Amino acid sequence: MADDEESGTTSLESTASLLIRVREGHAPAREELMGRYVTMLGRWAHGRVPRAARDLVDTDDLVQSTLIRALSHLDTFESRGEGAFLGYLRQVLLNQIRDEARRARRRPQHVDLEESVESSSSPSPLEEAIGRERLDRYETSLAKLGEAQRGAVVLRIEMGMRYRDIAEALDVPSANAARALVGRGMVHLAQLMRDHHE
Repeated sequence: MADDEESGTTSLESTASLLIRVREGHAPAREELMGRYVTMLGRWAHGRVPRAARDLVDTDDLVQSTLIRALSHLDTFESRGEGAFLGYLRQVLLNQIRDEARRARRRPQHVDLEESVESSSSPSPLEEAIGRERLDRYETSLAKLGEAQRGAVVLRIEMGMRYRDIAEALDVPSANAARALVGRGMVHLAQLMRDHHE
C-alpha cells in the first residue's frame, strides 16, 4: 500500500466522481476524464478500422469524436459498477467504426491502375491477424461478460495495460484485485467462446 501512496495513485480522483463533476459542468474534470481514456481507446481502436475506411478517417479523430460524443450524452449513461464507463466508451467507439465502414462501402474506391482492386469490405488488420470468424466469436462472447470482467479483459488483452493501471481505470482496490478480475474474465471468456464454437 505504501507504493501506491508514494506513486500518488491514492490522490487520483475516481472515474465516478469525475463523471459527477462533468455532469455539473466542470471543464477541468471533463479534460481529466478525456485524458484518462484517450490513449487506451486509441490503442483499442488501432487496427480495428477497416482498410477501406482508413483513407476517410483517422483513428485519433475517431477517438476524440467518441469522447466528445460520450461526454455530451452523459445523461444516457447509467453506471452499473466497475468498468461501466469504459464499456460505454468502447461501444460508442465501436459504433463509430462501424458507421465509418458503412460510409466507406458507399463511396467509390480510388485505385491506381497498376494496383489490384481490393474489396471495399476488406478486413481490418485485427481481422486479418485472428480471422473474421474468430473475431466475431470473440466479440459475441465478450459482450456476454459482466461489465467489470469485460472492461478488465479489454484493458489487459486489447490495450496491453498493466494490472496497476487496470485497477486505477476500473476503480479496483489493487493490482492484485485487477489481476484476479482479468483472470476470472479470461476463464469465463474462453468458456463462452468454446460454447459458441460448438
